[in-house]
Amino acid sequence: MSDEKNRIAMLEKLKTDRERVLKEIRKVIIGQDRVIEEILIALFAHGHCLVEGVPGLAKTLLISSLSKALNLKFSRIQFTPDLMPSDITGTDILAESKADGKRYFEYIKGPIFSNVILADEINRTPPKTQAALLQSMQEYQVTAGNTTYHLDQPFLVLATQNPIEQEGTYPLPEAQLDRFMFNINIYYPSYDEEREIVIRTTGGIPEEIEPVLSAPEIIEMQKMILSLPVSEHVLDYAVKLARASRPEYPEAADFVKRWVSWGAGPRASQYLVLAAKTRAALEGRATPSEADVRRVAAIVLQHRVIISFAAEAEGMKAKTVVEKIIEHIDKER
Repeated sequence: MSDEKNRIAMLEKLKTDRERVLKEIRKVIIGQDRVIEEILIALFAHGHCLVEGVPGLAKTLLISSLSKALNLKFSRIQFTPDLMPSDITGTDILAESKADGKRYFEYIKGPIFSNVILADEINRTPPKTQAALLQSMQEYQVTAGNTTYHLDQPFLVLATQNPIEQEGTYPLPEAQLDRFMFNINIYYPSYDEEREIVIRTTGGIPEEIEPVLSAPEIIEMQKMILSLPVSEHVLDYAVKLARASRPEYPEAADFVKRWVSWGAGPRASQYLVLAAKTRAALEGRATPSEADVRRVAAIVLQHRVIISFAAEAEGMKAKTVVEKIIEHIDKER
């Protein structure tokens, strides 16, 4: 089979598998299709997500259900002010050999050694502990003493933040925020969805989620997505979107110069293209369109655009500014 025929077959399989994954997750999760799609894009694009939503919106259940459907190992880490880096990465303990009684140090792996990591309330722990997680996200490895341990692939971190209660928190610095591919917002369900949630969770036995994919299959799909072509006009559109968020550029819109202190860096351009390619692949398409870039633009850019004091005084949010940037670029085209 030629490379092109093999790619088409893989895209068709990925599209079918995506529908099967959604079907399995819907056994326990009502609604939230947009959020599930965005997390799947991040997974297949080698990205990580920062998830924001009030308590009680089934973030943990959604992520654990997704890991079951994908047949991946799941770990949940509750971040607290006294959490230490070794509580995440693991630690050396003094052990004794049963054979000769000699003592030696044995490395006990921490919860970071999983495929899907839920970092619950990441902003509740000091920067030193945050950095232990973020290093693993960037380098896909953990160093303990003189030994480096590689993390199993695929590896996806979903870090949550509570947007309401900020007392006693340690906000992530902009440089660390930039390591997250997406900033995903989870909202309240609709009336019908909430009614269905109550019906399902207050009676009966929940359905079991059946695995759809495996780690080797996901890794193969990730490699295939990287090889997908991108047309020149889609590439230009993604780069222009990221550059339009930078107030120091002469071509920046007047509202950007007024409302934005710092714009998105080159990593935003990379993630816009990669996320667009992945979204297209999940729908069985071999090349992304501008619509794919537009669909992921807000979640790629909103945590990378730092708004000014003038914007805050006018009650503006980063997401609103990003939406205006997208609208401005589309009008100019």
